[in-house]
Amino acid sequence: MSTYREIHGKAVKSLGTDPSAEIDAGQIWYNTSSDTFKSIVNLEAWSSSASMITARNSSSGGGTQTEAIVFGGLTGPGSPNKTALTEEYNGSGFAAGGALTTARYDLGGTGLQTAALAVGGTDGPSSLAIVEEYNGTAWSEETNIPAVRKQQAVFGTQTAAVMAGGSPALTTCFKYDGSSWTSTGALSTGRDAAAKGSGTQTAGLCVGGQVPAVTNATEEFDGSSWTTGGDLNTARRYAYGGGIQTSSLIGGGSTPPGPGSAATEKYDGTSWTTSSATMGTASYGGGSASNSPNNTAGLAMGGWKGANSGATEEFNSSTNVITAAAWASGTAINTPRTNLSGAGTTTAGLVFGGYPTNNESEEYDGSTWTEGPNLNTGRGSATGFGTQTAAVFCGGHNAQTTTEKYDGSSWTASGALNTGRRYLAGAGTQTAGLGFGGYNPPSPAGINNTEEFGGSSWTNSPGTLSGTTWACMGTGTQTAALKAGGAGEGSPGPTAGTNSQEYDGSSWTAGGAMVSANKSNQGGGPQTAALTFGGNTTGTQTLGYDGTSWSTRPSLSTGRTYFAGFGTNTAALAAANNPAATTVEEFTGETSVATAKTLTTS
Repeated sequence: MSTYREIHGKAVKSLGTDPSAEIDAGQIWYNTSSDTFKSIVNLEAWSSSASMITARNSSSGGGTQTEAIVFGGLTGPGSPNKTALTEEYNGSGFAAGGALTTARYDLGGTGLQTAALAVGGTDGPSSLAIVEEYNGTAWSEETNIPAVRKQQAVFGTQTAAVMAGGSPALTTCFKYDGSSWTSTGALSTGRDAAAKGSGTQTAGLCVGGQVPAVTNATEEFDGSSWTTGGDLNTARRYAYGGGIQTSSLIGGGSTPPGPGSAATEKYDGTSWTTSSATMGTASYGGGSASNSPNNTAGLAMGGWKGANSGATEEFNSSTNVITAAAWASGTAINTPRTNLSGAGTTTAGLVFGGYPTNNESEEYDGSTWTEGPNLNTGRGSATGFGTQTAAVFCGGHNAQTTTEKYDGSSWTASGALNTGRRYLAGAGTQTAGLGFGGYNPPSPAGINNTEEFGGSSWTNSPGTLSGTTWACMGTGTQTAALKAGGAGEGSPGPTAGTNSQEYDGSSWTAGGAMVSANKSNQGGGPQTAALTFGGNTTGTQTLGYDGTSWSTRPSLSTGRTYFAGFGTNTAALAAANNPAATTVEEFTGETSVATAKTLTTS
């Protein structure tokens, strides 16, 4: 019998602590602390990700787990709620894409985020033959399929696709070369509502569906004809799918007379095996990352979960334990308040002030809030920036110019703003700060000017916001700041905007439009990796910014307005609310860690 050393060319290591690098996968070591043999083994699991912008079912999609697309579907009961909306997923969240030229549902789809294909479907009264191609920005109509079709399976690429079956339990199939459709070999068993397609034009799969009874049958396509493949362990229709013919994935699905399935199966080109991983919620009828290169990384977007859903789940088969990004309850602050400000990080944070004349400050060490020294001038609706031991607090209600600095032990007065204002935004550090926008009654439109703070005094910047803005989010540095949302954008008054702008130290330029209009939102992070959350119009919504575009992130548990928020795009904090509250939530970005498993003889 061969020994471990003979097989691997090395002896079993003795270690006091477990390694956690993915490169250690498959290696065995002896942990001297626990007196056990351990190894890093492969794990399979579904995890939640950011929700879609618009919940829907009966949609279709394509792409991969980190670059997916979903389009069409129903946003409510019945055909009056058919949609043309498209959303793009970047591995963390969703951004709006170009709309289909024809709103529809129960359509087929495949391809990539920058080269997708939408085929057939229904507008309610009628099945459709419409075909559209997506170039990463917009959809355009192309050559129709030879016959109207809905609930069909589609797989392959935008220029080499296959359409198989469809309602009612059809066997006919067609191939697409990017310009025209031609008839190809028929399915052995007619079916509709098969799983979202997987594979290529010369090596594809048609899995499950209904004939009209729900089936577990699999058929394999070789480019011209179909042959019988291995049966699913759980018969289902409208399932999520993806991968290739020899490494495919199925998740969820409808299993009449039951409400649905959360089961996952993997195909190796011969047979299906049930994975130990199950979806968080039984679901079906949404979009899939159908063009994933194998069955180790799947994606289910939206669908039906007893109601229309925008929930997203990722499937991973790897040596890493993946913990999804999420908000969680944090330690409450000591004093209820609203319209307060904050600065710092989730392990060294600071909140201060509040409406109308609160002068208290509190320090946070990651677990406990401690009362700090009082401000010299209590006020709310101001802004704060900097760190826990070097913070700035400026402006405030009644259009104050007052500025105070904190050194970790006391607040001291500093140079006044040139323009009194409330609901302004700030960014930067105590020696290189920025204040911009705001509101100065009785002007209903707000303020568009910018001031820079040098550590003791404010100077007017030549850079002005493109529109007057108040109650917007500010983050970044004095030479690379970001403004997002706010009221007064383009029209005087409290109307919220989607506008974001970037500051380079002298001027503001347009940034990407936010997914939803918002004001009184907060956030943190640098200009090219920012997070914004809460606000008057979206409440719980969280968005991430990559320097070009905004996309969704996991939502807050509690809708918040006129609160304090700070941190980074992977570790942020939201404190208090309107009306006055003490509640706190903390955001933690997705983590991926290789985890050791104790080996046993069982």
